[in-house]
Amino acid sequence: MNRDSVDWYGYIPAITTPFTRDGALDFDGFEKQMGWLARERMQGVILAGTTGEWFSLSEGERAELFSQGSKNAPEGMIVLGGCNALTAAEAIRHAKAAERAGLDGILLTPPPYIVPTRAEIVAFYQEVSDATSMPMCIYNWPRGCVVDLDIDLLAELAEIDNVVAIKNSTGDMSRFVNGLYELSDRVRYFGVPTNAFGADMISLGRGDGLMGSGAPLGASHSDFWRALTEGDRDRALELGARDRVVMERWFTRDYGAQFGNAQAIMKTALRLQGVPAGYVRRPLLELTDEDVDIVRSTLEGLGIETVSLS
Repeated sequence: MNRDSVDWYGYIPAITTPFTRDGALDFDGFEKQMGWLARERMQGVILAGTTGEWFSLSEGERAELFSQGSKNAPEGMIVLGGCNALTAAEAIRHAKAAERAGLDGILLTPPPYIVPTRAEIVAFYQEVSDATSMPMCIYNWPRGCVVDLDIDLLAELAEIDNVVAIKNSTGDMSRFVNGLYELSDRVRYFGVPTNAFGADMISLGRGDGLMGSGAPLGASHSDFWRALTEGDRDRALELGARDRVVMERWFTRDYGAQFGNAQAIMKTALRLQGVPAGYVRRPLLELTDEDVDIVRSTLEGLGIETVSLS
């Protein structure tokens, strides 16, 4: 496989997993959220990613989420399954669940917390690739995995059979750009920023989109990429500026949250728009009233109508 084996492009957010206040999975809310994402014209979604609180899901819950996601996705929407795990054996079970559900591919970080060596990272991805037929997106997530995959290592991983894409969430912009030029002919490359630089990269044929978080601005996210495809750079930059406001007010440069946690911020932003995104599951905590006010004022400052939270 290579980048031409898939048609992944645009805004493919890691979406939230709705939980009730007592922590139960809320599939009714999930179905409604998927319907909203479809109406907002998302090019794709990622299930059980970091924003989807994969770390709180049991293996059976993750498999059921994959199944429900596949059933509720409209035709043409790309659906990827987050398969993060501490061992290759567990990641393979998640990947096979994604395959049974009929998903389009999987997203996979190196094993978090363990800080594996370079050889161990290559062996991990190779083992998962050998055991499944799912197209794979490598997720470089230094904040969560404590390792920042350099260009040489990403190039070696890109040679693994099932690897078709890289989501590079490094905070090192020079490393990101070098990877963009070095690898985007071989694999689809995600993480392109929604600003003038990102628009220029796309116009040069470098980069394939953004695997962002939560889609709190709805169609503003997906239409940025749609406008670039249609050659409307001014419209794209107008939409991208809205995303930059969110990034600057809610997140740090390494994609951490400026207040609370990223999952609660996204769920709050969606609930404020009437989308049943649910609540976070422990150990995460809901935002304070002061934090909610920051999210609400950001949305309203962008012209988005909000509702009262019960």
